[in-house]
Amino acid sequence: MIKIAEVFNPTQRELWLPIKQCGVDYVVGGFSLQPIPNAPPDMQPWSYMSLMRTKTAYADAGFELAVIEDRPPMHKIKLGLPGRDEEIAVIQEFIRNMGRLGIPVWCYEFMPYVHVVRTSSTIPSRGGALVTGYDHALMKNAPLTEYGEISDEQVWDNLKYFLEAVVPVAEEVNVKLAAHPDDPPLSPLRGIARVLRSIENYQKLLDLVPSPVNGIALCQGNFTLMTDDLPGAIRHFGSQKKIFFVHFRDVRGTVEKFAETFHDDGKTDMLACLRAYRDIGYEGVCRPDHVPTMAGDDYGHPGYTRIGRLFAIGYIKGLREAVYRE
Repeated sequence: MIKIAEVFNPTQRELWLPIKQCGVDYVVGGFSLQPIPNAPPDMQPWSYMSLMRTKTAYADAGFELAVIEDRPPMHKIKLGLPGRDEEIAVIQEFIRNMGRLGIPVWCYEFMPYVHVVRTSSTIPSRGGALVTGYDHALMKNAPLTEYGEISDEQVWDNLKYFLEAVVPVAEEVNVKLAAHPDDPPLSPLRGIARVLRSIENYQKLLDLVPSPVNGIALCQGNFTLMTDDLPGAIRHFGSQKKIFFVHFRDVRGTVEKFAETFHDDGKTDMLACLRAYRDIGYEGVCRPDHVPTMAGDDYGHPGYTRIGRLFAIGYIKGLREAVYRE
């Protein structure tokens, strides 16, 4: 059965208490993996000792750490810059330490320089809730970055170089690498190509460095902008046993203009998606993502507010119970 998780820092008691009360037992690690200046190696956040303490902090709060979703620095790796081998060495150490600690999945992304992009975080939604969204008309004339134009071929070459270096390590310690899609899944943005933007390109990713540990973080909000048949895409990749992690969310609109939605108010048949996960035998975790900001909630972190998460957890639990009792 698909498992429900949430993402938060292990010290965020104001989040983990109500999430635990909702019956969630799994957590997606939401802590920083950025280097700590002047810290000794065994104090860096990707070290064995640091990851061990983080894992036990979650365990002490009653959660099993199922996925890590932050990343050590990858800027030079994605752009093919000098120093990328040093960044890769850190990631290799990080993956080895995950394996030693039995943390099964790392969710990475490969968006060079321009990461997740939204053009608004105050779009009115149902009942006046506020959501984030994207309008490409506001971005298509955005200036180039300092790196100028970067082609699909360059990004694919950098991604292959990265995977060839880290996949063997992940195989050794049985850690699954779940590639998150470009968000939004269109290209280029500010002159930089984004390759994880289509069903076909995801299949290319899997075939680029074939391995049981080379797979997908199926972020539904992005995948539903890639295809009109999201349950079919779930079955396509699920039949290959390549879905390692799921972001359960939805949108309205097109890849060039969309807004986030409540989980029960988007363009996707969420019940059909749950049936697809059941049918492929997916037993990993999913977590709600990019929730609306509801009345009475703090708008300090759009997409990750408290009340919206609790609504989403309840909705997913209801769908899951209906589907697995069929």
